[in-house]
Amino acid sequence: MLDFYLFPISYAFYTFPIAAALFTLPFLIVQYRRHGYIHKYRALILYLFLLYLMNAFYLIILPLPESIHNSPPKAESYAQWIPFHFVTDIVRETAVRLASPSTYIHLLKERAFLQVVFNVLLTVPFGMFMRHYFRTRWAVCLLCTFGLSLFFEITQVTGIYGIYDYPYRLFDVDDLMMNALGGMIGFVFAEWLGRWLPRIDKLDEHTNLSQKRVSYTQRGIAFLFDWAILLPPFAVLSVVHVPYSYVLIVVSYFIVLPYMTNGLTAGKWLVRIRLKGQGDRISLRELTARYGLLYLLAGGANVAFIRSGVHAISPILMMLFALVLFIFNLAIAIHFLRCLFNRNRRLIYEEKSGTYHIITAKSEQARTTP
Repeated sequence: MLDFYLFPISYAFYTFPIAAALFTLPFLIVQYRRHGYIHKYRALILYLFLLYLMNAFYLIILPLPESIHNSPPKAESYAQWIPFHFVTDIVRETAVRLASPSTYIHLLKERAFLQVVFNVLLTVPFGMFMRHYFRTRWAVCLLCTFGLSLFFEITQVTGIYGIYDYPYRLFDVDDLMMNALGGMIGFVFAEWLGRWLPRIDKLDEHTNLSQKRVSYTQRGIAFLFDWAILLPPFAVLSVVHVPYSYVLIVVSYFIVLPYMTNGLTAGKWLVRIRLKGQGDRISLRELTARYGLLYLLAGGANVAFIRSGVHAISPILMMLFALVLFIFNLAIAIHFLRCLFNRNRRLIYEEKSGTYHIITAKSEQARTTP
């Protein structure tokens, strides 16, 4: 019977890297918005929670029927509504006699008993996560555990919401009860375990965000979000042949907007960072120097090359342009990698403009929007 449980667990571990990759970007954004940085312990707990949920879900739905056109289950009803019906099953299916304690050992080999144990253990980790990470009260933990169990039962009895013609497992009220019990056991156990683990609500207690370095990951997410906003209008302006559309976009979004918001763009606001100059407010000169080097010089050269190809200039000039641009981009990439692996080095456009990123406090984010 152990193989029946090991099979879905192995699938959960096989597919966890894919789920973790999809989970990472939303996780980073939420963590940056809430805390301003990534705490390793907080990240570890959340990824373990994701792994647990995958294991629990796979244990519920696997193994799947061979075909979506499966046969109806051999049962009079798709639901079992009698509480504690598992006691009758254990008595009927096992050789245990209450008057003979020596027969109790047989319970460990009986399907009916092991099924009850499994349903209790299934949600013990959930209750632990609810108390340790989410800091819920017992009533909220009980409600959330019941909701998770109800989701599992509905998923089974609907044939994964209509994917299969018939349910391949039945709805059982005893499963709801045992899952709820497991969640509460986990809730109680988390109090004992929490004596040796860091408190989630105390992780940021001694963290000074004003002295914390802004990571390249944080900056990269801001960059991607900003350009996700800018690419559609840039494409429209290019299609209708607005002159200098790239320059217009860069100047208005990366120079004028941050000057008005004191260093914020939509992407920077999303991850709680902003640009800082030499004074209390960032200046137009600093912004022009920074983004002139980054987007008008480095980015503009690449945009000009793409547009030159569209307009089909001389092949010889095109090859020469491509060679020079390749060397230029290679130098930029090497410079970026050196800065990435050496925290004491600064990117050239930051050094020349005298600007840098800082993490903003929540109160400041509330007052200033991009």
